[in-house]
Amino acid sequence: MRSLELGALGAQISGQIAAEAGARPSASGAPFSALFRQLQGEVHQFIERGDGASPAQAGAALSPEGRWGLARAQAAAARLEVEGAEASQAALPADGAAFVQRIAPHAQAAAARLGVAPEVLAAQAALESGWGQQAIRRADGSDSHNLFGIKAGGGWRGEVALSATTEYEQGQPVARQEKFRSYADAGAAFRDLTQLLLDNPRYRAALQTGADARAYGQALQRGGYATDPAYADKLTRVAARIKAGL
Repeated sequence: MRSLELGALGAQISGQIAAEAGARPSASGAPFSALFRQLQGEVHQFIERGDGASPAQAGAALSPEGRWGLARAQAAAARLEVEGAEASQAALPADGAAFVQRIAPHAQAAAARLGVAPEVLAAQAALESGWGQQAIRRADGSDSHNLFGIKAGGGWRGEVALSATTEYEQGQPVARQEKFRSYADAGAAFRDLTQLLLDNPRYRAALQTGADARAYGQALQRGGYATDPAYADKLTRVAARIKAGL
């Protein structure tokens, strides 16, 4: 995550620390609100000086209480940044409804065979393909119709498209170039996903999960389909938006 500048922290101090003001006692037993006002003023005075110090330098110049307040503000801002990044990944683009409508017949056909709700499979396609806007391209620039990011392993006998991807190793993102399966159309992508899940024992727990997007996503993670540790959470949010009618 990018380093937080002190100016941004100023806006975080009040809301995050004030939540505990008046509820948590200080070491001397006095109401915490007085301690809060002290450390809030201390941090803001340092910020207002505008001396260009980094957050680490700011912390060194503060009292223990001030450093505590600064640390809480930094942690809160970090959480907000992560949540905002995840929300943007699941955000619905202007043509999201059109994408879901376009793949709906294929999602329904696959759902009937897998025992998974159509909106969950549509959410998987949306998440993997950026709502159809981040297509994996063939060498000639044409769409590979690979809506699910399925790689072309040694047993794949169809066309292949080479594309950059991000995998997670021990929780850390790693950029790679990988070979992906290429299809004639979106229907072929859904049929291939269906067969992959039905034929591979690793994904057995994903079958018959119905509208439980989290259970489906977690089963895919355990089976090795997805390496992103937040995959099930992202899938759940996108499925909820689709179920709500976009």
